[in-house]
Amino acid sequence: MSSTVIPSARYPEITPRGEELASRILESVTAASELLTIELGRRLGLYTALADAAETTAPQLARRAGIAPRYAREWLEQQAAAGILDVVEASDVADNRGYRLPEAHAEVLLDEEHPLHMMGAAQLLAGIALTLPEVEEAYRAGRGIPFERFGAELREGIATLNRPGFARDLGSWISTMPDIAASLNRGGMVLDAGCGTGWSTVAIAHAFPNVRVIGIDLDATSIEEARRNAEEAGVADRVVFVRGNTADADSVEPLFAGDCVLVTVFEALHDMGSPVRALQRFRSVLAPGGAVLVADERVADEFVAPAGEIERFQYAVSVLHCLPATLAESDDTANGTVLRAPTVRLWADEAGFTRTVELPVEHEFWRFYRLD
Repeated sequence: MSSTVIPSARYPEITPRGEELASRILESVTAASELLTIELGRRLGLYTALADAAETTAPQLARRAGIAPRYAREWLEQQAAAGILDVVEASDVADNRGYRLPEAHAEVLLDEEHPLHMMGAAQLLAGIALTLPEVEEAYRAGRGIPFERFGAELREGIATLNRPGFARDLGSWISTMPDIAASLNRGGMVLDAGCGTGWSTVAIAHAFPNVRVIGIDLDATSIEEARRNAEEAGVADRVVFVRGNTADADSVEPLFAGDCVLVTVFEALHDMGSPVRALQRFRSVLAPGGAVLVADERVADEFVAPAGEIERFQYAVSVLHCLPATLAESDDTANGTVLRAPTVRLWADEAGFTRTVELPVEHEFWRFYRLD
C-alpha cells in the first residue's frame, strides 16, 4: 500500500498510522470479496462439481453445474488466483485450462464435520451483508431485528461453523465434569437451550446413548431444521425440539419438573434478552446434583482497545447481528456478543447458583463454565 500512496500538495504527509489503516482496509475488502466468491460457489454447487472430477475446464464446469460458460471461466480463474484451486493443465487458451480442487481444500469447503470446515464463514458474512440496510434503520430507530430476518445464510452459517466441534468434541467437553458424565451414562434428561438447528442436541444424544434430550430455541425455522437433522442422524426417538423462550417458565419448567441432569447453553447465553431469568429457569429444572454447562465467547475479562483478532471479530458480529437480534427479543439485558467471564459469574450469582467454575477445555473461541 505504501508504494501507491503519493503525498500531494493538499496532503503533504502520509502518516504511518493512517497508512496502516488504509492497508488493513484494502486487505479486508479483498478477503471479504473472496469470501463472497466462496459463498457463490457454495450456492451454485461449484465445489461439489469440482470434487467429482480430477480435472475440470471451464466448459466442463459450466455443463456439470448448469451455469453460463463465461461465468464458469471467470470464477475458476479467480479461485485459482486466490489460491483456492490448483491449475493442473496450463494453456494459453482459457477454455482448455484445467483446474482441480485440492483434497486439503475440499475438507475445508465440503466436509461438514471436518475440524477445519469453514464454509459457514462465507454464509455468515453473506447473511450479515444482506441485512445491513435493516441494521442501519435499527440503529436510527433504536429497535431490534428479529433473528429470522438475518435469513438462511446466517442461520446456516452459524450452524455450519459449530457443527464440527459438536460432532467431534462435545462428549469430551462434558467429560470435564466426571459426575455429570457418569450420570448421563446411566441415563436421564438433558435440556439444550438455544439449540439452533440442533447439531449440539444431536451430538449429546450420540455421546450419551441412554439420555433423552430436549432442544429449545426461539427461532421456528431452526427448530424445523433441527427436527430434520435429528431424524437424519437417527436419534429422533430420543430427541425432542420445542420452540420457546428459555426465560419463560411456561416454556421450560413443564418439560422437566426438576429432573434434568444437565442444561447446556452453547454460544447462546449472550444472545438472550433476559439471561438472569433464563438461568433461573435452568436452575429450577435441575435434579439434585445437576449442573448447567455454558460455553460462550473467549474474550478478555475487561474492555481492551485495540483488542486481539478474535475479540475484534466478536465485536464486529455484535455490532452487525447479535446486539440487534437480542434487542428484538428484549431490552432487559442487551449484552451483545462479547460476554466476559465476570459477567457470566455475576448473572449466575443473581440467578441463585452457588458455584461457577471455568472448565479446563481448550477452545479457540469459547470459554466453558459449570454452574452449580
